[in-house]
Amino acid sequence: MQRLLVILGVVILLVGLAWPWISRLGLGRLPGDILIRRDGFTFYFPLTTSILISVAITLILWLFRK
Repeated sequence: MQRLLVILGVVILLVGLAWPWISRLGLGRLPGDILIRRDGFTFYFPLTTSILISVAITLILWLFRK
């Protein structure tokens, strides 16, 4: 469990450091992401982005288990 948490922390750190390059891919602005703007209020829910990231992580973990 400790090893998993350390690996997860390193992955989060690497994603944070690579965010300027990752944001150029268009993640977070995909069709299906919900954005509601009103006066003094903004609601954003990256539905499609979340699904794509979930599928990618699932495939990666599935490949490591094989």
